Amino acid sequence: MSDSPSLLQDPARRLWLRQAAAWGAASALPVLSTRLWAAPASLPRFLLVFLRGAYDAHGLLAPTGSELYYSSRPTTALAKPDGSETGSLALDSDWALAPAAVPALAPLWQARQLAFVPFAGSADLSRSHFETQDSFELGQGEGPGRNYRSGFINRLAAVLGASSREPAGREVLAFTPGLPLSFQGAQPTANHPLRNLQGLGVNEAQARLIEQMYGGTRLGPAVTDGFETRREVMKELGQESAASRGAMPAAGFEAEAHRIGTLMRERVALGFVDIGGWDTHANQGGATGTLATKLGELSRGMVSLSKALGSQWENTVVVVASEFGRTFRENGTRGTDHGHGTVYWVLGGGLQGGKMAGEQVALTPQTLHQGRDMPVLSNYRAMLAGLWARQYGLSPTQLARVFADTPALDLKLV
Repeated sequence: MSDSPSLLQDPARRLWLRQAAAWGAASALPVLSTRLWAAPASLPRFLLVFLRGAYDAHGLLAPTGSELYYSSRPTTALAKPDGSETGSLALDSDWALAPAAVPALAPLWQARQLAFVPFAGSADLSRSHFETQDSFELGQGEGPGRNYRSGFINRLAAVLGASSREPAGREVLAFTPGLPLSFQGAQPTANHPLRNLQGLGVNEAQARLIEQMYGGTRLGPAVTDGFETRREVMKELGQESAASRGAMPAAGFEAEAHRIGTLMRERVALGFVDIGGWDTHANQGGATGTLATKLGELSRGMVSLSKALGSQWENTVVVVASEFGRTFRENGTRGTDHGHGTVYWVLGGGLQGGKMAGEQVALTPQTLHQGRDMPVLSNYRAMLAGLWARQYGLSPTQLARVFADTPALDLKLV
């Protein structure tokens, strides 16, 4: 954790936090879009869920009006809605939700607590995970030069008067092992690692010792074969996890979402969590399979998060984003490659959701970006600026301190 000592280690600090939380709950007012909360009142909550590895949005939402979608994806396309409990769910005349996400997300959609923003993303065209992730988290635009000590959530915290040193309800905390780039900057911020699901098991040195112990015995060949299989699996996982930069898997988020929600309900105003494993170049699957499993886990995590937030869910906005999208057509290994535009999720108890937000176009060979990807029509910086203008009542001058030279895009979701 980058801010020491731990927020929970000092008994006096814990007592003060409880008192501050109680005071903040008693004095909270409805969220207004016309003014900024004044310290020390509790702030509305914002959580960014960042999917590292570039998730395939067309595995979540099928553009049912595009025949190109079905011809381009012989093994990964989602079937058109047929009214069955196991099929995709029509959200409107153009889009259908993947069966794996329906049980968790359909109730949120119907309650208008979920919206999707298709054709979203950044102007970065590198198709590099690392390049685009850095560009996204810094949020400094496409001009020359970067300041790696100025992430956009840190700049937002400075405008709001939030930090890791503020009372409960105004704290800034990343639920990550290290401080993410978006939290870097002059404003004090902190990170708190969640359970490390990737650190379980024995390392390679220990594996070699175990093999030596059983060498020459009846169990020796079985032990060696077992560890060789493990090495092959870990090699494959390692290739995928490079783009994930140590982020937890989707299954980890499902397990930890309640804990994140509890911390945000009690203390955290601005939060961040990253989830890895979305780089599906091969054997992606369609309605079932690798991607569908991850989407189900992520969706169930969102429900757990909303429940843990309790009444604070009404004052919370959650944005799910990824560094870029994936190719509209599947590749020769039944997966998808690095693309451009994607689909963001926006969730919250006070949301004006239940709709596909932002500019849209029909997906045809002529409208695809470079003939291969969903285009970007809603820039993430403009979209976030528009959300925060409504959620926190930020003025154009204040928004310019977070995202310079970026007019706010008001999707009227808050």
